[in-house]
Amino acid sequence: MDRRLFGAASITALGTLLAPTVFSASEERAARPSLPPGSAKLPPVGMGTWITFDLPPGHPARATRVSVLQAFFDAGGGMVDSSPMYGHAEELIGYALERTQRDPGTLFTASKIWTPALFQGERQMVNTERLWNARPMDLMQVHNLVDWETHLPKMREWREAGRIGHVGVTTSHGRRHAELESILRHESLDFVQLTYNVLDREAESRLLPLAAERGVAVIVNRPYRRGAILRRMAGRALPGIARELNCQSWAQLALLFVISHPAVTCAIPATSVVAHLRENMAVSHLPMPDADTRNKIAAAFI
Repeated sequence: MDRRLFGAASITALGTLLAPTVFSASEERAARPSLPPGSAKLPPVGMGTWITFDLPPGHPARATRVSVLQAFFDAGGGMVDSSPMYGHAEELIGYALERTQRDPGTLFTASKIWTPALFQGERQMVNTERLWNARPMDLMQVHNLVDWETHLPKMREWREAGRIGHVGVTTSHGRRHAELESILRHESLDFVQLTYNVLDREAESRLLPLAAERGVAVIVNRPYRRGAILRRMAGRALPGIARELNCQSWAQLALLFVISHPAVTCAIPATSVVAHLRENMAVSHLPMPDADTRNKIAAAFI
């Protein structure tokens, strides 16, 4: 999908937005949620790898993914999120990490368990370490709550042994929000991953406040609803609120809405285009809107 159709920033504008910027205390989001003890703070925009990194060895587009990952680190990126469910993604991440340069300590490795069997869960975690060439992994999550009752205790064992840094659960389905709420209330978690965007705001009512209350870091998936939000705005001129917030595109406005929620730690949009990656990362440098302004942003997408 070509974001130029949605008023994406020019390369010059993106370069300006990515330049080092100093905000006042009121403009900068000084109150971004802290991660669990023992972990540094994460930049608010990470990188997802579903579909975009599912390329087998020998595929000609793999070099482009290396460029995307390098641009991510160059722009100050931290969290890279994947899963065994994503086909060749974890292998390609390991391949790309060997071919990129970054400052020490910037990478935050996050993957998942996706199986109903305990022994397969351990096998997947071992395989993830091997594919990423990362040990310990910073975060392991139970993907879409599959057999979470079985996997969480084993993941905690690994955490206590220093084999992983943090544990969490994920869902990308609104129908599982009630179950996710129950897990948040009764289980000890470091992270939770869920869907949240300008059109899917159900998490605002209970899940996000509960995560903040429980001290659980929140990762947001599908901030563009798999591109549907951008397609919805095709051909529409950017609203005045976008100009006020220095957003150069609908994509930036939608992402700013997500990461500016006080309970959100990090959003993980996925892309295979370097220019789109830079556009996403530029949002990290924008002043964070307050609650009233966030409502105005959401209204612009109706």
